[in-house]
Amino acid sequence: MPTAIAVTSADLVLPAPDRHTPGAAVLHPPGRLDLDGALAETSALLERHGHLVTVVPPWLPATTVQRLHAVRAILESDRIALLDVDLPPLGTALLVRQLRQLTVCDFSPGVIASAARLLSHYVYAGALLGSVAKLDRIPVGLKAHARSWSPSAQFAVLAHPKPHLAKLGAPEGVLPPGPEFATQLTFARGQLASEWVASELAPAWQVQGVMENPLPAESPGFWGTPKLVEFAAGIPDLSVLYQLVASVRREQCRWCGLELIGDRCGFCSAPLAAPPPRAAVGTAGTARSRP
Repeated sequence: MPTAIAVTSADLVLPAPDRHTPGAAVLHPPGRLDLDGALAETSALLERHGHLVTVVPPWLPATTVQRLHAVRAILESDRIALLDVDLPPLGTALLVRQLRQLTVCDFSPGVIASAARLLSHYVYAGALLGSVAKLDRIPVGLKAHARSWSPSAQFAVLAHPKPHLAKLGAPEGVLPPGPEFATQLTFARGQLASEWVASELAPAWQVQGVMENPLPAESPGFWGTPKLVEFAAGIPDLSVLYQLVASVRREQCRWCGLELIGDRCGFCSAPLAAPPPRAAVGTAGTARSRP
């Protein structure tokens, strides 16, 4: 069986783009499963899949994060990866789907885990908001805060890869800068009645397709308002994802021995060992010695 990709909520599992892409394992939070149950749940996944890659965004409840670390510590398993992924909820779900796609390829568990950091750079995630008064994920100026009190105000916000905020209809308002590569756009409606994402943003970003999905439960808290339409764009094509990951040089983790790409192991978080310093060489091609 392929490496298991795990999330902590079912609403972070987007529909599979094809019949080959596996689903994701949903780990039950502390409020729904005690520690013994969580240990049994994780042990069963390891027995079936061999390795478990769990996405851990910073907006998860602290009790959920503590449970994940406790389970890994008690099991003393080096086959559990807890990936710190700094993306909004819908962007996180999109990245999870990409990792699920990669599990059917010939990549090792270590490469799949460390690929999350690489692929996150190619995810464009934001939202259309009815208010930015409680938005604390990106910088918000005093003028934008003041405009939030207008009942008809709407703000286009991009949280990743580079923060951007603009009020729709304002003279200085511009669309969030979009990706310069082929993407598919996924959006989810909150309590804001607007077609702006599908009718204006999608054509401006020249996306290959648009798909609507239910809003993740954590989205209103992340964006500071339930009046929103969240969106995320990413690479949908598995062949492109494969080439992107395969083009990066693979290394062996000096701590746990798994393969990795980039500068840090996805399983044990050990940094890639720096190359040894080169000795100074004299003009004759031999190392200089001090007098």
